[in-house]
Amino acid sequence: MINRRTFVGTAAGLAAALAVGIVPAMAEGKGLVGISMPTKSSTRWISDGESMVKEFTALGYETDLQYGEDDIPNQLAQIENMVTKGAKVLIIAAIDGSTLSDILKKAHEAGAKVFAYDRLITKTGDVDYYTTFDNFGVGVLQGTSLVNGLKERFAGVKPWNVELFGGSPDDTNAFYFYDGAMSVLKPLIDSGDIAIVSGQMGMDKVGTLRWDGAVAQARMDNLLSANYTDKKVHGVLAPYDGLSRGIISSLKGVGYAPGPEMPIVTGQDAEVPSVKAMMAGEQYSTVFKDTRELAKVTAKMVDAVMQGKEPEINDTKTYNNEVKVVPSYLLTPYSVGKDDITKMLVDSGYIKAEDLQ
Repeated sequence: MINRRTFVGTAAGLAAALAVGIVPAMAEGKGLVGISMPTKSSTRWISDGESMVKEFTALGYETDLQYGEDDIPNQLAQIENMVTKGAKVLIIAAIDGSTLSDILKKAHEAGAKVFAYDRLITKTGDVDYYTTFDNFGVGVLQGTSLVNGLKERFAGVKPWNVELFGGSPDDTNAFYFYDGAMSVLKPLIDSGDIAIVSGQMGMDKVGTLRWDGAVAQARMDNLLSANYTDKKVHGVLAPYDGLSRGIISSLKGVGYAPGPEMPIVTGQDAEVPSVKAMMAGEQYSTVFKDTRELAKVTAKMVDAVMQGKEPEINDTKTYNNEVKVVPSYLLTPYSVGKDDITKMLVDSGYIKAEDLQ
């Protein structure tokens, strides 16, 4: 029990401390987690950010969620501000994973742990962990879905005329997606079952900077006018739903419509507009990556690290960032076709049924 004399002395001491600018230590939460996402132009990154804030808040952490809006200097400034504010952990989905070396060096010097989130951060040793999906596996799912669709819709046609699209060349995931898909498609190209009519292959030719759907649409316009005046296109490898929608707009612009002649178009991220396009018979498939699970895994790993424990990882070989192999946790992606939408996306709560009306 504190008597009156003790209380008065304590109050006087506190007043004196405040007068000279000395603030006694107060109880606080587990610390600040900086979350840097690349853009709000894709709904999946909005979902990622919101899911992580929810997970970390439940664990007792403060969060600072920022979106770089595909502007590299903007993302760098946001991350630097997080370091200045004393973030103990940085979770970064990089716009360009090769541009962060200097700021991450500062972060490590300040004692912060760095998690690359879904996109590998390259050319630096100052990244501690990587959480993502099996990105080569994503490409395998896309390539397999494309071939299955071609067999289903164009069984009596050979060769199948196909065009290839890749993701942004500054995103390491784009190369894993492309390589995974080509592990399925290349044997069929070599055998003559698939013809790349434009001849455009390789990420240096098919990459789409910043995953920009308008850029994909413009390239598809050019491919169609240059190569398909007297041919039909049967399929398009598209690594992301935003590109798929641009490609489909181009195809519809020259007369393709849902039905037996509609080319098989793949995708990724199960974005609502693309799921609606699948229901309408325009897009054939997407790859579902449950970002809620990725957020949970990331929060669990961060919490372990902050408690001085070793976090659970399941890959120590795949992701070499040109300086070191980054310890990683990979989640499983799933291919979704029109018949899978209800079970995999709606029943799981990932998409609300009313959003697909």
